[in-house]
Amino acid sequence: MNLIKRIGFYLGGFSIGLVILAFFLSGKKTSCAYGPEARVIKNINTKTLHFSDTIHLLISERKVDSATIKNAILKGDVDFSMSNTRQKPCGIYAIESYIDDKEVILTVENCDSIATLQNIKW
Repeated sequence: MNLIKRIGFYLGGFSIGLVILAFFLSGKKTSCAYGPEARVIKNINTKTLHFSDTIHLLISERKVDSATIKNAILKGDVDFSMSNTRQKPCGIYAIESYIDDKEVILTVENCDSIATLQNIKW
């Protein structure tokens, strides 16, 4: 079997495999969060997000709203050097993000069943 036939068979099988994967994985909530930063953000977003009293004050003063906060967490980057991930019972994570084109640092306490936003530094 010459090289052209082998490449043809390979590309044919590869394309059939892609079509089958696209058929089975379409509509499912699949994601590939393999890095530590992506896993932390995904873990925080799957839990109920609670706000501390200082954050409730900011929300009531209309300086920030909860949808903007959730979007900032989703788009943010975890700074592990500022975080205390091994604290018991809940790890503390510092998430750098942007709210209204201003850089902010969100401090999130990540427990087993809930995540609590502790502070926002502008």
